[in-house]
Amino acid sequence: MNASVIDYWSGAFSRRATPLSLMRDLTRWNVALSARQRPPWAHEAQQSVVGEWPLARLRDYSAPDAEPDQIPTVILPPQAGHASSIVDFAADQSQIMVGRDNGCSRILSMEWIGATQETKDAGIDDYMALLREVADQLGGKVNLVGDCQGGWLATIFAALHPDRVNSLAIAGAPIDFHVGEPLIHDWLTVLAPDGDMSFFRSAVSANDGILPGRFLLDGFKALQPDQELSRSLQLLTNMHDSDYVERHRTFEDWFQWTQAIPGEFYLWIVEHLFIRNSLIKGELEVEGRTVDLKDIRCPLFLMAGRTDHITPADQVWALADYVSTPPERIGRQSARSGHLGLFMSHEALATHWPVIFAEMGALSTPTPEDDPEVLTDEPSQTQPTMFEQAPELQAAAPQAAPAKAAPKSAATKAATTKAATTKAATAKAAAPKAKATKAAAPKTAAPKAAAAEAAAPKTATPKAAAAKTATARAAAPKTAAPKAAAAKTAAPKGAAPKAAAPKAAAAKTAVPKAGTTQAAPAAESAAATPSPARTPSQAAPVQEPKPTTAPKEPATPKAPTAEQGTPSSERPTATP
Repeated sequence: MNASVIDYWSGAFSRRATPLSLMRDLTRWNVALSARQRPPWAHEAQQSVVGEWPLARLRDYSAPDAEPDQIPTVILPPQAGHASSIVDFAADQSQIMVGRDNGCSRILSMEWIGATQETKDAGIDDYMALLREVADQLGGKVNLVGDCQGGWLATIFAALHPDRVNSLAIAGAPIDFHVGEPLIHDWLTVLAPDGDMSFFRSAVSANDGILPGRFLLDGFKALQPDQELSRSLQLLTNMHDSDYVERHRTFEDWFQWTQAIPGEFYLWIVEHLFIRNSLIKGELEVEGRTVDLKDIRCPLFLMAGRTDHITPADQVWALADYVSTPPERIGRQSARSGHLGLFMSHEALATHWPVIFAEMGALSTPTPEDDPEVLTDEPSQTQPTMFEQAPELQAAAPQAAPAKAAPKSAATKAATTKAATTKAATAKAAAPKAKATKAAAPKTAAPKAAAAEAAAPKTATPKAAAAKTATARAAAPKTAAPKAAAAKTAAPKGAAPKAAAPKAAAAKTAVPKAGTTQAAPAAESAAATPSPARTPSQAAPVQEPKPTTAPKEPATPKAPTAEQGTPSSERPTATP
């Protein structure tokens, strides 16, 4: 904040601003902060409305040459008092167009309509009925992509109607509302102590049964009030940068323009999802049935933001632990962004969504051989993964290729990944034999041999091998003698060259036999121990050790940070 003020006055002095020009700056600044208009859909000319209901419209953005037999993809935008156009935010920031250009050529989006007196009593059952009609209109089966509130809505629908959902993707969508660092839940414990809904019911009652979008907007601002002030002062500093002012105006038109939500629906969300956490507990009743997440068996894509203070990553990852989808059919993406950046930042749209849409598109063709066998899975290194929480799943989940690998089809990338995984496992199996023929190997030979003996089965991933090797290296003795003794123990009799004999003899003389027999098992035990799950408070990414016994995989291109080449209008750290 202080830096922005200093920057403004420094600029004013450098351009020799007069009192009149300062007044002009303040006037333009005030207009830029307060003048708002309805946010447009950036590619509206390339779409058509193919369905309309009291609660929503269905916009079709399908490519002119879209394959008619491809299973369509439907995006469910956030529904938190803002316009749905965030999924088509700007010419170069459109989640819809990224999907269309990366495999999902038949792509549509819901547009939530603001609540009126006619729709104020709409509830969760009405939204389920709406999605059923959409699926039936599009052929009976769809891919669902749910952002934030659209994510848990899509999840509930997939659990109740699994036959209508081909694949499911959620981004920044809370499934377990109480894990991670649940900032919103912490606020609710203050506003609704012991589950008392009086505060929220009075807000709906005071507005004739609807919840104004401004109510939610003010709540988001209250989560990070310093960011709201900082963003306003940054605008003042950049009032003479026309591009900056335009980006700011575009974002603020979307962020500040609000629409109402049906009061009945809003109260249901607060009580059953945010307070009771009924979805993850298996206690949620919708359409007269209990929502059971185990009924979800379709391919699953999860996406979270590393700095998302609205929906911490753990709340998104949680879905993987409750569905029946096989682990290799669960893909995860972790964006270097906050909440809103998941849907419209350059980094998310250029790095993560193309991977999701490409694999989703491959799953949507009428030919099963196009299906990727393994989905790309690269969760944030700062969050506990389902494999860290349940190590026994690791052997059943081959690691997928890096998100930004060569521009191949999704199916090709998956096949390449599977081949690389098998190659890595083969190399691990061969490692002990290779080590046995090299008694004069470098100092690291013994820990490597110990790690190889305790290696995972064939399906173990290179990443897992790296963790095991690093653990074994730390646990193995550092002196040369125990290493030589361990190497001698691991090698078949007579396989070591004569040059190793003096070293082995020295080891036997210098180290008691009891100590020698404990060295290798210690390394094996350490290698077999899974890495402890990290907590969400560990915000800094941890650099994992490189594997020493598996072939080197293609390096993932380093994605730019959320701040590099990113206009302030898309930096979600500055907005709730």
